[in-house]
Amino acid sequence: MLAFPGVRAFDVSVVTEVWGVDRADRGVPPFELRRAAEHPGTPIPLPGGLALTPDRPLGWLDRADLVIVPGLTDPDVEIAGPVLDALRRAHRAGTPVAALCAGAFALARAGLLDGRRAVTHWYVADRLRARHPAVTVEPNALFIEDGGVWTSAGTAAGVDLCLHLVRTVHGAETAVTIARAMVTAPFRTGTQAQFIEHPTPRADRDADALAAVRAHALAHLDAPHTVASLAARAGMSPRTFARHFQATTGTPPLRWLTAQRVAAAQKLLERTDHPLPEVARRAGFGSEVTMRQHFAAHLATSPRDYRAAFRQAAGTSPTAR
Repeated sequence: MLAFPGVRAFDVSVVTEVWGVDRADRGVPPFELRRAAEHPGTPIPLPGGLALTPDRPLGWLDRADLVIVPGLTDPDVEIAGPVLDALRRAHRAGTPVAALCAGAFALARAGLLDGRRAVTHWYVADRLRARHPAVTVEPNALFIEDGGVWTSAGTAAGVDLCLHLVRTVHGAETAVTIARAMVTAPFRTGTQAQFIEHPTPRADRDADALAAVRAHALAHLDAPHTVASLAARAGMSPRTFARHFQATTGTPPLRWLTAQRVAAAQKLLERTDHPLPEVARRAGFGSEVTMRQHFAAHLATSPRDYRAAFRQAAGTSPTAR
């Protein structure tokens, strides 16, 4: 974690909670979280009367597997030249670099977002776009990756990105274990548009109906589902159901369902030795070909390669159950 004056206490806490807590007793790999800064050992003030004491110099970023930039309390905060240089070196070395919330402004000042897609908190998205015209600022995404550089939307989306970064390397089960300890969702679908464009809550009756439909779909992923069948279970017309579903979750019903099936398939690939056609059937894809297509679209890998990579990282061999 890169530390410098102006970083947000919340994001520092998120990074610490995800990578700085020992959960080996629950099967989570042992992470080594270091806090690198221009002046190690010198406390960095944080909002709310808190302080962060870095324990490594900026040069330590050269040996990191991942560099995280917390969000900024003010996008205009001064960032020392050596800090920006350290970010550039890490990126040139091929190290994944991620920024939470307004931390995207630090990456932009380092030139790492030029020609790339990025996202930040919706409240400052226009400022990022105006000050760094070489950056393609996406208005709605929760988090984005482009060329080994990750950015996230505001506050809670930083949690989403951190869990996703864990998931991509160590698998869904590890991310779920950490999310459960944090009492948060291991995977949220949708965009930050749900927080910008739909601030008025739906009626309790509709919300309960949609929640019941999602619970039913999750419990029966292997069954065929259509917008019409899900709408009927909610007691709505297909058009009304689709509109309310997207307003509530930020994503269309079938796209949400596909994301849940991908997550279910990941878990089966990690925890069982089921053949790929059986994994596809249980996750609701119907065929291995369909599952492979969705893995390529969502995870940029194949089910077979995902299983092999997970087992190599975990050093385990699951048994079918």
